[in-house]
Amino acid sequence: MDTRDIRLEIDDGVAVITLNRPEKRNAFTGLMGQELSRAYRQCDADDAVRAVVLTGAAPAFCAGADLGGGGATFEARDPASFSAAAVDPPAFALRKPVLAAVNGHAIGLGFTLALQCDVRIVARDARYAVVQVKRGVMPDAYAHWTLPRIAGVARAAELLLTGRTIDGPSAVEMGIASRALPADEVLPATLEIAREIATETAPLSAAVTKKLLWESFELTAADVERKETALHHHLMRLPDAIEGVVSFLGKRRPAWTGSVANDWPEWPQ
Repeated sequence: MDTRDIRLEIDDGVAVITLNRPEKRNAFTGLMGQELSRAYRQCDADDAVRAVVLTGAAPAFCAGADLGGGGATFEARDPASFSAAAVDPPAFALRKPVLAAVNGHAIGLGFTLALQCDVRIVARDARYAVVQVKRGVMPDAYAHWTLPRIAGVARAAELLLTGRTIDGPSAVEMGIASRALPADEVLPATLEIAREIATETAPLSAAVTKKLLWESFELTAADVERKETALHHHLMRLPDAIEGVVSFLGKRRPAWTGSVANDWPEWPQ
């Protein structure tokens, strides 16, 4: 994929998407949003991609919206073309697990993009904030939906309404991140988890689990049981349900054949 503001590299089932404007601390641009959207769609459709890692070119993850336009940065946009979503699709809508290797500061849109991911590992000494209320606008990229689900309504309100800055250990304590590590360890640790997903988990099993997990907040327990049952019926008739058991008993790495692109179930309503 021909890109300027991001890099996309795929190796052994893991796609690494790097926000790539290091001279601007990877400040987000319209072009970056378009390129990230295309990369997400490509990863979702490609069975060779089993997990996706989103990171930033050092020393930052993403400093937020590019403020190079000065006072015109947040001027009114064409209602027909503007969306506060920033990317389409968002990371949580992909059928592949998306892990954020937040290797440096993530501010504003940089932080809300990371909140769309399924797993976050952050740099211990970096700074994280949803500062939009301090810039005369408001949180974006589904932050009002993702952050309460990740950290709870009270903590989401504290962060979204104050624009307060936190560090890595605080992000872990609030349940926003899984781990806080030295900055140079963030990407290797995230890649280790991504490779585990790419080799050890059945691709379709991980995909339907992710979708139901994000959907579950709007469901009752009975709804979840009904959907888990329907999805089990779909998975249990496929070869990977045999391979998972046989490879475990044979003490060997599984050879998965399921295809997210071709074996996706009719989603239970």
